[in-house]
This record gives sequence, structure tokens and C-alpha cells, in this order.
Amino acid sequence: MFDVITLGSATVDVFVKTARPRIIRHKEHADVCYSVGQKVLVEDLHVDTGGGGTNTAVAFSRLGLKTGWVGKVGKDLNAKTVLDEMRRERVGILGTSGTGMTGYSVILTGLEHNRTILAYKGVNDSLVPGDVPWSRLNTKWLYLGSMMGRSFETLRHVAAFAKEEGIRYAFNPSMYLAQQGLGKLKQIIQDCDVLILNREEAQALLGTEARCVEMLPELQKYSKIAVITDGPKPAHAYNGIMHYEIVPPDIKVVETTGAGDAFAAGMVAGLMIEKDIPTALQWATAESCSVIQHLGAKQKLLTRAEITKARPAKLRMERL
Repeated sequence: MFDVITLGSATVDVFVKTARPRIIRHKEHADVCYSVGQKVLVEDLHVDTGGGGTNTAVAFSRLGLKTGWVGKVGKDLNAKTVLDEMRRERVGILGTSGTGMTGYSVILTGLEHNRTILAYKGVNDSLVPGDVPWSRLNTKWLYLGSMMGRSFETLRHVAAFAKEEGIRYAFNPSMYLAQQGLGKLKQIIQDCDVLILNREEAQALLGTEARCVEMLPELQKYSKIAVITDGPKPAHAYNGIMHYEIVPPDIKVVETTGAGDAFAAGMVAGLMIEKDIPTALQWATAESCSVIQHLGAKQKLLTRAEITKARPAKLRMERL
């Protein structure tokens, strides 16, 4: 039996830092611009693997949990890169390969401590129910990442399977899914053990501009524990009784890709292993803070020994 199986995307991530990118500012956003026909020099290049399914699988595995991953790769060299890393990280590969290209992302870094991602989903969007090894989903927990296209219907099938089999599960939808509203996601969110979103995703899902603490009770109507992150600002969790707020420490940020996956995996692992929300929030914060101090979504995911020794973040609790 697995401790946890993740369902989600797999990609190869290429981090690209160019010489003096031009930033054009607008009232509500900024754009990075390159001149048409220009040859742009690359100052630094880093290749890694990413994708919410594999990022969280590696995080769980490094924390000592017996972990499996369900997803889809192509039949190309990038698929070998992804699968070889999963094997090195002792993640059980329950996914499949199909005609087409493995997911691929070009991440433009060095943009005033931010980044822009060019994401090619590839075969990540073509996971169908027949690709899922249902008889091998023998696990205590399922972690459901964001899936689009035909893969979204598979995501719904897996959530239904979890409910039928009494398997606890967490769900971490992306903005792509959250923007489609509660009607689209209600079947998955309903009775979810842990629902994790960032502030913008929560606002899009609920169709509101409310603050994090105001959205928690509405989200918790569907899930047992609702969690909202907010970048460098405090993250929040609510179980229907207690509101928990954790303040991330002030650290030097190198690159933020994978921070959300790291936080989510740390949160779920803390609940699995330590069984309480305060510890889970501490683990989640430690994981995300570690990742953003390095380049790559998996570069500094923590071991069990490392996460238990991490400097505690400031935590506040109150009844809502």
C-alpha cells in the first residue's frame, strides 16, 4: 500500500535568464518585452523537471512517505528525463506514456524578482480514465493537482473513486480551473479533506474580491480543511472551528516556481504524519521557503530530518 499517490502534470522546465530584459509598466501590471527580429543573449540556463504531480510526489517521497505518481508523458527524450528522476527519488511510477510531447515550460527569470512562464501542456491534457491503473490505487491518501482538457474528466473520476473507497484526498486547483467557478469544480471539492488555493485562485473560484479570512468559511462548507496562501503574506487554514494564520519568514527569494506545490505537499504530509494543522502549516511554510531560495521546483525539497529542524514561523490561532 502507498502512503500517498499524486495525480498531476509532469514537465521539463527550462529556466532562462536573458541580458537586460525590458520591462514596460502599466497601471495594473508590467510586461516583459523583446524586439521582433532581435537575437537575445542568454546569460544563464538551467534545466530541471517540474509539474504539480511530480513536484509533490518528490516532496512526499523525501519526507519518507511511500509515494506513487499518476500522470502522462510522451515517448520522447523529455519523458526519459522525467521518469529517470522519479526513479531516483523512489517514486512509484503509475503513469503512462502516449503519442505526443511531454509537458515543457520555458521560464523567463530575473524579471525584477519575478518570472514569466511559457507553458506547453503536451500530453498532460490527454490522461483518460483508461490510463489510470485503478487496481493499483491502493493508498491512504490521494493528492489531486490541476488537470485540464480530457485529463479533467479523469480527475473527476479519481475524486469519485476516492470517495467510494474511503481514501482521504487533497485538491490543489490552478487558476485555469478556479476561473471556471464552483459549478465546474464542486464535484471534486465536495467532501475534500484538504482544499488548497492561493488568494487569487480562491477569489476566482468564489467570484469575489474578499480577503483570505473572509473566504475561508465559504470554502470550508465544501472541504474539511480550507487553506489559502498569499505569497509573502500570511497563509491561512480553517477547519470549521479554528482559524490558523502563519507568517512566512523574511528570506531572500531566488525563484518562486514550485512554491505552491511545495507548500501543498508540506501541508498534506504534516497532516498525514503529525495529525495536526499547526504542525502541517509549519511544514508547508518550511518547504515553500526552502524551494524559493533555489532555482528549480525540486532543488531543495526537504527531508524529514530537515523539516523538523526548520526555524518555526510565527503562528496565530483564533475561533472564527
